[in-house]
Amino acid sequence: MYEHPACRFLTLAPEKPDLASELLGADGPFAGLLDAFAPRAEQQALADAIDKAMASGGTLVAEAGTGIGKTLSYLVPVVTSGLRTIISTGTKNLQDQLYFKDLPLVLKALGGGVSTALLKGRSNYLCLYRMERARESGELPSRAAVAELEDVYAWSAATEDGDLSLASVISDDSGLWPFVTSTTDNCLGSECPRYEHCHVLLARKKAQQADLVVVNHHLLFADMAIKQSGFGEVLPGAEAFIVDEAHQAPEIASRFFSASLSARKLNDLCRDVMAEASKLSGGMPTVREPVEACKQAMKELQATMDEHLPERGSWQRLLERSEIRGGMQKLDQAIADLVPALKALESSSNGMAACTSRCEELQFMMDRLDAVAGASEVRWFERRGRGFGLNITPLNIAELFSDFRMQVDAAWIFTSATLSVNGAFEHFTQQMGLSDADLLRVESPFDYPNKALMWLPEGLPEPRQPEFTETMLETVTPALAASGGRAFMLFTSHRALQQGAEWLAKRLDYPLFVQGEAPRSLLLERFRRSGNGVLLGTASFWSGVDVMGEALSLVVIDKLPFAAPDDPVMEARSEALRQDGGNPFMQLYLPQAVITLKQGAGRLIRDVGDRGVLVICDPRVSTKGYGAAFLDSLPPMRRTTELAEVVRFFEHETTGD
Repeated sequence: MYEHPACRFLTLAPEKPDLASELLGADGPFAGLLDAFAPRAEQQALADAIDKAMASGGTLVAEAGTGIGKTLSYLVPVVTSGLRTIISTGTKNLQDQLYFKDLPLVLKALGGGVSTALLKGRSNYLCLYRMERARESGELPSRAAVAELEDVYAWSAATEDGDLSLASVISDDSGLWPFVTSTTDNCLGSECPRYEHCHVLLARKKAQQADLVVVNHHLLFADMAIKQSGFGEVLPGAEAFIVDEAHQAPEIASRFFSASLSARKLNDLCRDVMAEASKLSGGMPTVREPVEACKQAMKELQATMDEHLPERGSWQRLLERSEIRGGMQKLDQAIADLVPALKALESSSNGMAACTSRCEELQFMMDRLDAVAGASEVRWFERRGRGFGLNITPLNIAELFSDFRMQVDAAWIFTSATLSVNGAFEHFTQQMGLSDADLLRVESPFDYPNKALMWLPEGLPEPRQPEFTETMLETVTPALAASGGRAFMLFTSHRALQQGAEWLAKRLDYPLFVQGEAPRSLLLERFRRSGNGVLLGTASFWSGVDVMGEALSLVVIDKLPFAAPDDPVMEARSEALRQDGGNPFMQLYLPQAVITLKQGAGRLIRDVGDRGVLVICDPRVSTKGYGAAFLDSLPPMRRTTELAEVVRFFEHETTGD
């Protein structure tokens, strides 16, 4: 692999320490504030590189191995720079940890003097208008939601920021959320009767006035892609952007530069139209028939998108079936018929005017889907339970993101523990259009050769064989016994996850925690408390999950995490690469899988005292030529093909010999 000629690798150690590294040194303020603080050359070098990039207004892409302490490495330069800075994290949980734990610590150490704000997407904040309307209408998704709504109402009188994601009054999976929060579609803006007390508005005003604003990637890219959602109030004026957990940025940015029409949007519109019409004289007779026609057309289309279709597929796959084409035409007509009914009432209330605009946007999306596809986009569908989504996604976000960076005169720092593939950053920099970036790779200070062991079991069948999952489970069960549970088992598919859960439930004496049985945070807490549990997860459990200490000592990965070959977006990007003379496997599938594997493997060692075993069960890592790209990108662990060595590793842990 190669880097763009404009990219430049930075040397690790600065010739002369900068202020940032001095503050993180043995005589700096953190040495006396943190009991476990120890100066790290890697952390100081990263801080200095970030400091220089911020001062010069440049772009830095920095991979910081686990244990370096990259949060301090960027917070110290940010606080001391005097620049108005936006920090974006990968998830809301990391956002809360950064704002409520890490940032106050740094401000205390450095003497404060920086105003800060926490800003999330509008779906996290209580909408007073929609809450009051839900209480008036009484139309709620379940009986449990009735009690939850009253809890939310009582809480609303005491909360200052309206952040429901931090409150304990509504469960993560509650059906009440869309009834008490707003979206860009249904927000009434300045026409809302509760506008002056709007929690979203107040949070954005505070962010506009702050020196340092903590957001997450979903909000960052949503605001870039949809200017009316708050872009004009928050991002302009920022002189520096820190994008932490940057490996997630390409996928999230692609999602927010996409356009979609979903069953949920249609359902929400129909529900809101009926609620608004019920308050207007003559409203219900005007909208009832076209709304029912729209709902019926949607149900009929959903019925045609049955289990014979994959969960995600190409637009062509969808249009091959005549009943689906007919269903889409009927839905298109139903939406078109709803528009004039709403227009007849739009001047009667702000809410109905907003519904009219939403309906027109859905009609525009149907028109886009009916037109000839552009060369730079891919159209695809997805089935979500009983719902569906119709999507238009750009093939490449590099140009879109580059255009945005050119409009904003600011420094950009992208950092994560997993950005490179075998030492090269090309995959990430090309995806994000960062051809001018400085590059820095800082190795983890953890003692992987002595604290970690990688087991590559021999004799397993090829992953495509039907007996693979059961054989893999039989092979690793002795390792689960040797570790005394305390294990993550990471799967590349939900089907394998469920098969693994059923097989292990009949044979395992340790507590079993399976993704989907409870919210992720609750599942993790139960796993930590168990002391000997085995947690089975896929997708979201491969990254952003921290379990330090003895609670986690074994990580098992079933297969190399290649993207599904029939994923419609990957298929379209692969074809575009082929037409340009590229190699989709080497340039797209392989680097993405390597980065994902690095994330999964990174769950094992999270602290200086951690030790454990990583098991990669896919034989291709040893038998295929590309396997070296995976192994050479992982931390320098000892490797073995022998179960006996795994057993000895855990016996040593028990005896201390």
